[in-house]
Amino acid sequence: MLVWRKIMIWGRNILIALFASSILAVLIFKFVPVYYTPLMFIRLIEQFHDGKSLKLEHKWVPMEKIAQPLAQAVIASEDNLFMEHHGFDLTQIEKARSEAERGKRVRGASTISQQTVKNVFLWPGKSYVRKGIEAYFTVLVEFVWGKKRIMEVYLNSIEMGEGIYGAEAVAYAHFGRPAYKLNRRQAALIAASLPNPRRFDSGKPSPYMLRRQAKILSIMSKLIQVKMGYGSENIGDDIDSGKTKLRKKWRASLITTSDASTIQRL
Repeated sequence: MLVWRKIMIWGRNILIALFASSILAVLIFKFVPVYYTPLMFIRLIEQFHDGKSLKLEHKWVPMEKIAQPLAQAVIASEDNLFMEHHGFDLTQIEKARSEAERGKRVRGASTISQQTVKNVFLWPGKSYVRKGIEAYFTVLVEFVWGKKRIMEVYLNSIEMGEGIYGAEAVAYAHFGRPAYKLNRRQAALIAASLPNPRRFDSGKPSPYMLRRQAKILSIMSKLIQVKMGYGSENIGDDIDSGKTKLRKKWRASLITTSDASTIQRL
């Protein structure tokens, strides 16, 4: 009986410590740049195991030094309702669940907030435990960080090529310029690579990527312009109210069934 009591006390203390450390980590990264992520180290281990040269290109830059079109492009490509939801796109989650029940290919329904959490705090995987922890951290970062900080961390930490992480690194590696000088077409190409950035090279786009780029550019013009990044100060507040309402209701499905099949084949 005494042993079980000690185990319960130890378990409680561990849970309290994990809870406190998770809140502390979220608070710290609200202000401190994220220079390294678990995925970066995992990729280095994979490169070493495969006998490849170790490659890790990453440079943190503030949101003000990342072109606004890149924020617009990833929202158009990855999460159209990023500015509207509170961390989870319940409509897309239900749609993905419904499609899986009908025997269709399982697809992701992660928001930019969830993808940011996966990169910064967690490890790749699909277990229910990891998804539960991801949901917990997503609620935390939405509450503590806010949308601009989530986007800043996302664009600085996600994988954008083989050994390339973040907007600044991919801008120089693939376009020979800093991230704040990326134009709409370059931003759309980077966003087009995100389903599998190690296979889809934004610097050497395939015909499939060019088609995907065109779709993203179309969606970018239909969504409300986000006021984040370099150049966003030129976006006016006097957006026609009718168009705004229509754009808020508009929901794109960028990756069609045929696109998903193409990704799977590749």
